[in-house]
Amino acid sequence: MKIAMLTNNYRPFVGGVPVSVERQAQELVKLGHQVTVFAPTYESDNPEEAESFQEKILEADARSPERVIRYCSQKKKMDNGMVYPGIYPAEIIETFEREKFDCIHVHHPMFVGPWALWLGRKYGLPVIYTYHTRYEEYLHYIPCLRINERSTPVKKKAVEWIQKKVIPSYMKWFCNRCDMVFAPSAGMQQMIRGYGVNTPIAIFPTGLDDSYFRRNVKRAQEIRTEYSRGKKHLFVTVSRLEKEKNYGFLLRGIAELRHEAGDDFHVLIIGDGSQKSQLKVGTSILGIQDMVTFAGNIPNDQVKDYLSAADLFLFASKSETQGIVLAEAMAAGTPVVAVHATGADDIVEDGVNGFLTEEREEMWASKIIEALKKENYEGMRKAALISGENYRSSSLAIYEEMLYNQCGFRKGDRLYETEEDRGERSAMAVR
Repeated sequence: MKIAMLTNNYRPFVGGVPVSVERQAQELVKLGHQVTVFAPTYESDNPEEAESFQEKILEADARSPERVIRYCSQKKKMDNGMVYPGIYPAEIIETFEREKFDCIHVHHPMFVGPWALWLGRKYGLPVIYTYHTRYEEYLHYIPCLRINERSTPVKKKAVEWIQKKVIPSYMKWFCNRCDMVFAPSAGMQQMIRGYGVNTPIAIFPTGLDDSYFRRNVKRAQEIRTEYSRGKKHLFVTVSRLEKEKNYGFLLRGIAELRHEAGDDFHVLIIGDGSQKSQLKVGTSILGIQDMVTFAGNIPNDQVKDYLSAADLFLFASKSETQGIVLAEAMAAGTPVVAVHATGADDIVEDGVNGFLTEEREEMWASKIIEALKKENYEGMRKAALISGENYRSSSLAIYEEMLYNQCGFRKGDRLYETEEDRGERSAMAVR
């Protein structure tokens, strides 16, 4: 099968969507499919490093099992480093003119999204869309839609209208023009249905490759020794340092935990983003600057060792569709304490492989204390490992292959069908 995947962001950008696209593409290649990922170009912010930066991207693309075709993006970037794709993706259009694909899998409803629909109609191909992102939670990346204490009531009402009316209406329109929608979790499936989407929706979470299930005990111990700072417990969290990840609550929760249980713990925050400086100031204001380490970005293939090194994975984001890092924590055998939200509610079984709480700092802190109790911890750790097994990429890829086929059948048995196959099937029909 020849699969075209269209995305607005990909490596070297660090985020959940690029990770998901890369894992899906590479697992499908292992099954014998040809996967082409159409991804935007990236430029270094440092002109002196521009050439070497591009070389590194091209080298990484060349080493990968999936084929990557880069299309032009605009020079302007979002605050979080995400690029704006170009208005007309000539590289995508021209590739489709030269080559035949069996299906299109698009990962964003804007920019490349409408182009995917257009290509699907033009070439009679099924279009599958993965609903990765709750866009109503990301409006602050658009400068004119940012809300603060100085914003007028009219602006606040306008932004609320966009969140509650415009975005759901657009997502309903886009999804209903696709042949199938992948929802990363059951909670997201329910939310999408609530928008009035009639397209078939399959629950399809982002998976983990087999390396996530192989523990490097020695490396995990080294990390624990380095980052626990001599404290009894090490906690970890992983995500971009952005507003939608709710780090303000997480830091206040850490301060509450210190108040309730003392300071015999250290928190490791993995990730980078536009709020890093602000969050560091926040730790100083709360008096927890010596209890928190901002480690920056860690290569994806090394994150599992940091998760294995920790006693608990702490999470406060309420904007997730799945929360890939939660599945990664489970695969590492690390119980999770998270805030009730879509995504987290689908992975964390309250009281089994972790705890879910309301967005109240004292409640969140109390569940961390409860999770560490001897009578609770070992059982939760074992349950987390079992939960992680549900997210093996190799198993999910087979399911994804089946879903692609279903879309192909609806379009006329297109998938897997070459000219030779078509002739053979016609001959069989005559016989």
